[in-house]
Amino acid sequence: MAYQSGQKCMFVTGAASGLGREVARYFASKGWFIGIADIDESGMAETAKMLPDGQSSLHVLNVTDRGQWKSAVAEFTAITSGQMNVLFNNAGIGNGGPIEEMTDEDIDLMIAINFTGVISGTRACFEALKATPDSCILYTASAAGIYGVADLSVYSATKFAVRGLAESHDIEFKKHGIKSRSLMPGFIDTNIISDVAEGSNQTGKERLEEAGVLVSPVSIIGPAAWEAVHGKKVHTPVNKMAKQLAFAARWMPGRLRNQQAQLADIGEVLAPTEQN
Repeated sequence: MAYQSGQKCMFVTGAASGLGREVARYFASKGWFIGIADIDESGMAETAKMLPDGQSSLHVLNVTDRGQWKSAVAEFTAITSGQMNVLFNNAGIGNGGPIEEMTDEDIDLMIAINFTGVISGTRACFEALKATPDSCILYTASAAGIYGVADLSVYSATKFAVRGLAESHDIEFKKHGIKSRSLMPGFIDTNIISDVAEGSNQTGKERLEEAGVLVSPVSIIGPAAWEAVHGKKVHTPVNKMAKQLAFAARWMPGRLRNQQAQLADIGEVLAPTEQN
């Protein structure tokens, strides 16, 4: 089976693992054709194996490279007759630690992937989205974009920025028939927290759960993405933790600030640089 005329289609960045892989799998299970994009070719191949035969295409993409964006989108739209119902603008990395201890290179790379690369994706896909009725850009923000997180300040700031893109573009692109949405997950059980933390025999997930922090299964992200794309809310907090943060940030910011200070010591579990 290959792409069928009129079939819904989605272009997913960071699709070789984690949230991107799970959203690709979920939408494919609903009959969508998926463009799997990532820098990890073996991971992309693994994702494709999880989807029905012929229901995906593979696109090598470093989101910091505008030329690669142009090429990957051209490849995808050549298959889909110029259509793109959803851009899942998801690729990102997480890197923690006190900002004074981070290297310039780490900071620049995180901004390049998590923010500039996201903007480049929206720009590269704009014409295809505009040409597709009732299209949608789905951004991956984070619960760290609801309230700042100690020792994750650069990561948190990029997710605040992505949250701003979603809000701005939902207004700006309305005249073009393009919706803009964001997912704001709390801690999800993906490779970003699965590694053993430095100086410990525990994984990041184990350390978070020991501290009483909820870690949700990755399976919750697919239905959340579906709800975000088809719903009316700009932001979709994903899991109980994110929903509580969103509520507290609005109604109890002082209490939330104190809670975040208590959690500062476990921010380091995200120190390894991984894809979303």
